[in-house]
Amino acid sequence: MAAPLALALLGAVTARALLFRSSLAEFISERVEVVSPLNSWKRVVEGLALLDLGVSPYSGDLFHETPLILYLFHFLIDYAELVFMITDALTAIALYLAVQDFNKAMFKKQKLHLELNKFAPDTTEILLTPLEMHHVPLKVAVFYLLNPYTMLACAAKSTCAINNTIIAFFILATVKGNIFLSAITLALATFQSLYPVTLFAPALLYLLQREYIPVKLKSHNFWLYTSQYSVMYLGSLGVLVCLCFFLLHSWDFIPSVYSFILSVPDLTPNIGLFWYFFAEMFEHFSLFFVCVFQINVFFYMIPLAVKLKEHPMFLMFVQLAIICIFKSYPTVGDISLYMAFLPMWSHLFRFLRNIFIVSCVLIVCSLLFPVLWHLWIYAGSANSNFYYAITLSFNIGQILLISDYFYAYLRREYHLSHGLYLRRKDGSEATLVLK
Repeated sequence: MAAPLALALLGAVTARALLFRSSLAEFISERVEVVSPLNSWKRVVEGLALLDLGVSPYSGDLFHETPLILYLFHFLIDYAELVFMITDALTAIALYLAVQDFNKAMFKKQKLHLELNKFAPDTTEILLTPLEMHHVPLKVAVFYLLNPYTMLACAAKSTCAINNTIIAFFILATVKGNIFLSAITLALATFQSLYPVTLFAPALLYLLQREYIPVKLKSHNFWLYTSQYSVMYLGSLGVLVCLCFFLLHSWDFIPSVYSFILSVPDLTPNIGLFWYFFAEMFEHFSLFFVCVFQINVFFYMIPLAVKLKEHPMFLMFVQLAIICIFKSYPTVGDISLYMAFLPMWSHLFRFLRNIFIVSCVLIVCSLLFPVLWHLWIYAGSANSNFYYAITLSFNIGQILLISDYFYAYLRREYHLSHGLYLRRKDGSEATLVLK
């Protein structure tokens, strides 16, 4: 499998190199669907210019990336294009290795359940097979590398590509069962964009499951392991914050980065749900509705963790999608990460209900984004309502996509326990309704 992966990496890097040299690169870097005030390359360059002049990049309302990104490109500014190509390649490799190990764990778990007769006898056709899952890791890597969203983010030199790499390595460390590296990479991801803090629960559940520690409040081992992971995570986060303070000799980056993410002061149009709503909002209501909007990312973690505590990897996938939908400044680069995992759930395809319609909605909305932007900003024949309508449609499509996969996952789990062909007491065929 190494040769096909190397070929895919070579093709993806070549395509990106050609894209960087084309006239499209500058156009893409201006697209509001691809960059945001948080991850725009132009803002990084301006932040570096201020740093070279001895002025704090966080003194105004221009730069909102973390000091780690600032100092990374302070040394690698001349190799920026190479950095973004390498980060995409590293993300794909990390996802490939993570999915490969996860599939092995899934087969081991399936074999154990078969030996213990936990599956119904007529579920053979929905069980995972080595032939079916053999190419899944490669598909995930290729799905990330050749996804147009990923390539657009790379061409625009959006720093969300670096965030994706950190999250991919966090997933790999978690799947490998390395508690220390998992905590460090999760802390780094949280430090970069705040919202990955919600991945703490699925990571902990996966590590507990790997160590065969039951999730019970009265279990001593459960609380001991949770405390260890929490201390490593919070300690790593504290080290990162202190490191940035020593680099800048100032705490200015905290309000400039994290308050900016949470309070959403910049209402530049994007593919998220915040900008239009708060542009029309009376100012004295804004704080309340900011809290209501922001709580969506964090609130769903609790019921989902309870429902999917036995399936932490799927929980992680769903939570990544929720972050992309409800974060304050989303871009297409963020979406490309959770969409890369879709081939991993290919065994759910027979239970999906609306995949064709949802796929069409996402594709059509993606194509209409630049069209309606041109009609609004340049032609003057449309207004912000048109662009926000497409934004809403696009996010509804994402919600339907995740809901469909969530339904399919639960339905497959039900069939594994109760049988694929359900019958009523009178022998007639039964219909399964999940509530």
